[in-house]
Amino acid sequence: MPTCWTGSCSEPESYGKAALVLLPAEGQQDRSRLQSLVETAAHLGFSTVAINYVFEPTTKKKQEVPSPVPISELIGQLPVVQGRSRPIKVLNRLTVVMSEASHFRPNTTEYRAFDLLAIQPTTEKLFHTTCMLCDVDIICISVTEKLPFFFKRAPINGAIDRGVVFEVSYASALRDSTMRRYTIANAVCLMESCKGKNVIVSSAAEKALELRGPYDIINLGALFGLSDADSKEAVSSTCRAVLLHAETRKTASGIVYTRISQQDTLQDCVGSKFFHIHESDTNQH
Repeated sequence: MPTCWTGSCSEPESYGKAALVLLPAEGQQDRSRLQSLVETAAHLGFSTVAINYVFEPTTKKKQEVPSPVPISELIGQLPVVQGRSRPIKVLNRLTVVMSEASHFRPNTTEYRAFDLLAIQPTTEKLFHTTCMLCDVDIICISVTEKLPFFFKRAPINGAIDRGVVFEVSYASALRDSTMRRYTIANAVCLMESCKGKNVIVSSAAEKALELRGPYDIINLGALFGLSDADSKEAVSSTCRAVLLHAETRKTASGIVYTRISQQDTLQDCVGSKFFHIHESDTNQH
């Protein structure tokens, strides 16, 4: 079932947010809803939208990884981002709900069709594996039930060191008081371990009215245990970092920038600082 994730790539002084909105796979009415959601996201100032496909494998039978639908078939016309002169950018995202280690297959070629790759681990062992080993961009935290495990600092620090971000959504908290307790409790538990670093806040909205503006999300971050500064990063710079991480993961390359300096005291000698491109296969392919 594809959903729509929007992340801000706006300028630092113009905060955006990450919004996750539900879209059933088939039907013209659902595509009209997606169009409305994308238009609302653009009106709120978001510059990037990703169509999210949730893949939940089972042990009973082999399931095929979904293929992304061409954007032109889902969205008639891309709206222009509020305050900008260019249309909103649309990407594809795959979220794998992992209840067994075998559910995430790093060598699967179908993964390469998606711009963003996320995992939602369901056990403590799988959470540890995802944080330390899985080559993904986003780790999703469940907000629809009480977490069956506690977060530990070591795997979270491992994910942060690798540039992976944690995602918490809020729309469920708007619909149901029980879900609201789960959302806040799980989010606070995460923030206590990650100290508010490498976190994005998404909506999981099923309709445009459930989308919230960036400043509302910043205020909501306080309930999740985020500081004001971390809340702002969760709806702006961290979202941009996710997109950069995804691009780096897909191209399997890292770029290190340094500058060339000349030592005045040494003749015909150029300083040791240089521009260097290092190719490294980070995809475990």
